[in-house]
Amino acid sequence: MKVAVWDTYVTRKNGDVMHFDIIVPAHIKDEQVIYSFGKEYLDSKNETGQALSSKECSFCHVETVKPEWENTIIYKGYFIFEMENCKE
Repeated sequence: MKVAVWDTYVTRKNGDVMHFDIIVPAHIKDEQVIYSFGKEYLDSKNETGQALSSKECSFCHVETVKPEWENTIIYKGYFIFEMENCKE
């Protein structure tokens, strides 16, 4: 499976900047769908209402899915790869 990686930087309520990738099947190209996945993730981190648009999230590249992402993508439709300031 090929996946698209969307590089995302969102300012948390405390001012820290979260850096994470939203990883989706490569055929999903609708930005609003991608942003809705990011907002769902932000809700799970108690960061509901933080800005998430083309300013914070942009397409980066396409790659082959990693085995540790695949089941989550099949089940939820996306995977979040946390990089910076994503832990509560």
